Amino acid sequence: MNKRPRTNQPAGMPTAAQVIEFIQTADGAAGKREIAKAFGLKGQEKIALKKLLRDMAEEGLIDGKKTAYHRMGGVPKVTVLRVVEIEDGEPLAIPDSWQPDDATPPPRLRVIEPKKGRTRQAALRVGDRILARTEETGGGWRAHVMKKLPAKTEGMMGVVEIDANGKAWLAPVDKRVRQSSPIADLGGAAAGQLVMTEAAGKSQRSGVNVIEVLGDPLAPKSFSLIAISKHGIPNVFGEDTLAEAELAAKLPVSAETREDLRHLPIVAIDPADARDHDDAIWAEPDGKGGFRAVVAIADVSYYVRPGGALDREARKRGNSVYFPDRVVPMLPEVLSADVCSLRQGEDRAAMACHMEISGDGKIMDWRFTRALVKIDEVIAYEDAQERIDSGKAATNLANLWECWKVLADARAKRDPLELDLPERRVMLDDQGKITEIAIRERLDAHRVVEEFMISANVAAAKALESKTAPVVYRVHETPSREKLVALREYLETFGKKLALGQVITPSLFNRMLKDVTDEAEKAQVMEAVLRSQTQAYYGPNNAGHFGLSLGSYAHFTSPIRRYADLLVHRSLVDAFKLEQPKPQGSIPPLSGLSDRDRGDLAKISEAISGTERRAMEAERDTIDRYVAAWLSARVGETFETRITGVQSFGFFATIVGLGGDGLVPVSTLGSDYYTYDEAARALIGERSGTRFDTGQKLELTLAEANPLTGALKFQLPETDGQKIEPRGNRTEARRSSKGPGKGSGGKGPQAGKFRTGPRGRPGNIRHQGRKKK
Repeated sequence: MNKRPRTNQPAGMPTAAQVIEFIQTADGAAGKREIAKAFGLKGQEKIALKKLLRDMAEEGLIDGKKTAYHRMGGVPKVTVLRVVEIEDGEPLAIPDSWQPDDATPPPRLRVIEPKKGRTRQAALRVGDRILARTEETGGGWRAHVMKKLPAKTEGMMGVVEIDANGKAWLAPVDKRVRQSSPIADLGGAAAGQLVMTEAAGKSQRSGVNVIEVLGDPLAPKSFSLIAISKHGIPNVFGEDTLAEAELAAKLPVSAETREDLRHLPIVAIDPADARDHDDAIWAEPDGKGGFRAVVAIADVSYYVRPGGALDREARKRGNSVYFPDRVVPMLPEVLSADVCSLRQGEDRAAMACHMEISGDGKIMDWRFTRALVKIDEVIAYEDAQERIDSGKAATNLANLWECWKVLADARAKRDPLELDLPERRVMLDDQGKITEIAIRERLDAHRVVEEFMISANVAAAKALESKTAPVVYRVHETPSREKLVALREYLETFGKKLALGQVITPSLFNRMLKDVTDEAEKAQVMEAVLRSQTQAYYGPNNAGHFGLSLGSYAHFTSPIRRYADLLVHRSLVDAFKLEQPKPQGSIPPLSGLSDRDRGDLAKISEAISGTERRAMEAERDTIDRYVAAWLSARVGETFETRITGVQSFGFFATIVGLGGDGLVPVSTLGSDYYTYDEAARALIGERSGTRFDTGQKLELTLAEANPLTGALKFQLPETDGQKIEPRGNRTEARRSSKGPGKGSGGKGPQAGKFRTGPRGRPGNIRHQGRKKK
């Protein structure tokens, strides 16, 4: 006889969780008839039950047999999954249709990505949806990727808009998403509010339901919240992680087991708004023309031990993420902003890199110790520079500058890649409102700290190599031949040559840039050289650092905010047999590399390379939103801009001295016919000969600035081309077209398929592509 539901179970339709509970506890058959009888269902309720059971079978919650349902305990052989975590480089996923109110937690499947043709850029990320073939093994469930699927709900975060008919729409905050989604359930949200949503049904036509109201989309906190949500950045620490951090913060640090360096006037030179202090530096002349130097780095490996909750969370995050209004730290604040941070006048545990530097800037010797330090002063870059320039610097600061001069001489001989890449800085007031956006000034103080950090990173890599110990290298490979061929063809349009038969070195690019005297042309060439470079990554196999012109390089100097540095510290602890702390309660005792670290170094390196790219994208997106917000009140003004990229559908330009890339659609350029020259990366007017080249400076009028997406649009001040209508009533465009309205840019027409005519109508553009070899 079947067990009945609990006596307090009300009559009526059961939830999926209640059906599963009944099936799991049934003594005999548990078909539709038995389920209906158990819950007292009649008439239309039985029809609804049939649909519920069919949906549950499709989701893999039950096996779908009509006469005897039972809980599968797994997932269908082929199903849609959603990636929820990246663990040691391997994605973990759950069934995409699993409902949040299910009592049973969803199974987690380890995703096996196809190796053929796989690249780092193609790796799955948190939030991705895949169609996968699943199998159950002795160690759990595995999923083999069949194909990657588009997002289930484009723009899960967006702004509520109400059209003239009273219908609610979700305007996405992701500028890559072109269409709004209908809102089935507002969940109490009002027009103009920023909301988080989820799919209302299996079809996109079902729209979305609001699950969280975030408030004013232009509030200071919103821009970073959008990026955190969009990129799936973990930003809440679990209770076990916080509890372990509190215990770790109480670990004793004693000079009895460490090298006592508290007598050295070590200083930390950081941004004025720095939230944590990883590093501090000291140097003095050695009496032989060279210097003795110490780079003291926060000893995070003493507090964050392999195998603990802290380590698992830090590994998952990979790095801290910095926004203008907040930081999403890799470690809980009690460690990142307090105990591990090298704060002025307080005893701190440090990993010390001692270096002997010759008069010509070469690192002659090094050693690593676990030390106890007391920072003499934390100085802002600007303050340190002012003291040096005014001649009022104390001896310890003046020594750092003198040591830097010999390190700079050695750098000049290496001739690393020198690209002037400006960094935008967003200044906020106490209420979080934008007060200024400007290019961060590059001072000698920045170069001083940078050169000491590079020297310590080189010493760490070479020290570990000398012990044949594991190293997580920072790798920057030589540009690929494909990119060099593209660069050569581009340079030919300037009458310049790039011989590919020679050894490609940073010096080659530096000489090329020095030979260009015209500033506009130099900007174009510099942009092209930058595009030819590969992306740096972490890995256990050394391929050198092309940009810095170094044979061995490892990140050692920022373990508070980078997991790669923490792994390097652990390897140094093992290789040089540094202090291994005694067991302290529930804190794991090992502070070197664990067996898992050693065995999975390649996977870990790939995972943290991915989290680094995720952080860079999130930070860049947020700055773009701040810039768009800053400019939203200046629509209609004309700015000096520089073209940063050209495509067949238009070109992108950035405001000189401010940044923020905006599109100039080809439809706005006038009545001329424009040819897209792919090799030259230029749009060329056939009748007028007008050219739009990468790096070119020109005056443009700001036509649209959208703070929600960070998108800007420009147009020529005087043109007979199609005008860009400022973002306003989206409803009419939505009624008249399934895609973007006129002037939106859309995804851009295909190369070779667009021109602008007298009325801005689509016509033909001739596409001069790259010649096939």
